[in-house]
Parts: sequence; structure tokens; C-alpha cells
Amino acid sequence: MELIIYLLIGAIAGFAAGLFGVGGGLIIVPILYIVFTQLQYDPGVIMHMAVGTSLATIIVTSISSVMAHHQKGAVLWHVFRNLAPGLIVGSFFGAGIADYLSAQGLQLLIGFFAVWVAFRMFKGAHVQIDPNQQLPSAPLQLAAGAGIGVASAIFGIGGGSLTVPFLNRCGVAIQKAVATSAACGLPIAVAGAIGFIWFGQQAQVNVANTIGYIHIYAFIGISLMSFFTAKQGAKVAHRLSPAMLKKCFAGLLTTVGLYFIYQGFIA
Repeated sequence: MELIIYLLIGAIAGFAAGLFGVGGGLIIVPILYIVFTQLQYDPGVIMHMAVGTSLATIIVTSISSVMAHHQKGAVLWHVFRNLAPGLIVGSFFGAGIADYLSAQGLQLLIGFFAVWVAFRMFKGAHVQIDPNQQLPSAPLQLAAGAGIGVASAIFGIGGGSLTVPFLNRCGVAIQKAVATSAACGLPIAVAGAIGFIWFGQQAQVNVANTIGYIHIYAFIGISLMSFFTAKQGAKVAHRLSPAMLKKCFAGLLTTVGLYFIYQGFIA
């Protein structure tokens, strides 16, 4: 029965990710939080498990996404090589920070982040590309990757909400920024998931079917379904108004963010 629930979550998260053009992390984390709460898992680790499991599922979906973008020649692999070491170190370090935070602290951080992403999406602020702008030096790209990695691991996301604006501001066309961001999601997810496994094992999480902070059944169910339904969501997105889609998703994120902020303050 539990596995069926996770398959349904994967179907919803994958479809929504494809529909709204945003990684599934900000959808998976709140749904898993609610499911884990209903299953009466230890309240002290529920939020950490939701974030860690979300990162693990992004490994699978990002591979699918990268393959599609690479076939179109849109991934800037030289930029990926500069960002990747920072992303890996930052994501592992971010998992450590998340482990250090209380469940309430993590809820508040993710809540405020979701509201911030929703605000940017609702405003529809597209950064105009300055043709004179160039990517910073390789060491600065590595440093930027580290910052993106830390934040992504804490929030349980693939980093698209942070990587795309960064590349766009540096003069990279939006299509290539999105494609390169998709590639960057893989090292973020792998290093972040390993971090959540490592720190979760140190914390000795006493929940069945887990490795560290990663819930195995949730990982399998969500990964399997989201891999397929993301493509369906993307097809539907092309038939609907992008502006309306963004506003709807912004509304959803605002609700999720305010819910986590509320939970964080009353806990």
C-alpha cells in the first residue's frame, strides 16, 4: 500500500514538473512531509527524510532530462565542468547543514524559499541578457557552484531555481541556461543524497525501509513514475498559456511556503 502511495506521488510530481518547467523537488518535499507525518514517523527526522529522498529521486529524473537536452546540443559542458566540483562539495556540505538544523528550522528555511521562488515566478521577471556580459573566471564559477550546491541540498531541489538565473545574468541564452542547469542537477542530487545517507546514518534514523535520511520505497516509487509522467506534463504545457501556468504554480508554491512557515513557527 505504501509503495502505491509513492507511485502516485511520483506521477503527480513528475507531471507537475513537466507541466510547470520546474524541478520536482519543491513538489515532492511537501507531499512527502505530509505522507511521512500521516505514517507517524519520528517528527524530528520527517523533514530531513523528505528533503533527502527528494534529492535522491532527482538523480533519476535529471539523467532523463540531460539526455534530452544533450541530443539538442544545448548543454554547455565546459561551464558544467567548472561548476561541478563546487556543486558536489557544496551539496554534501549543504546536507550537513540540513542535518544540523532542527526540523522546525528546516521547515522555515524551505517555506521562505518556496515563497521567494513563487514571488519571482508570479512577477514573471525575465532577466534581459546583456550581450556584453560574460561568464566569470573558472574559480568564480566553482565558487558559484558551491553556493548553489549548499542551497540546493538544504532545500531538496536540483538547483534550477538558482542555476538558471545565475547563467542567464552571465549572458547565457535561456535555453542553454536551462539545459546546463539540468546537467548540474545530477552532481547536486548525487552528492546531496550521499550526504543525507551519511549524516542520517550518524543520526541513527529509526524508521523502517530507510538508508540514512533516504526512504527506499519512496525513492523507488517516485523515481519510476516521475520519469514517465514528466514527459506527459511537458506535452500538456505546450497547449496551455505559459503565463497562466506560472501563476498557478506560483500560487501552489505560496501555499506550500506559508504552510511550512506556519508549521515552523507553531512547532
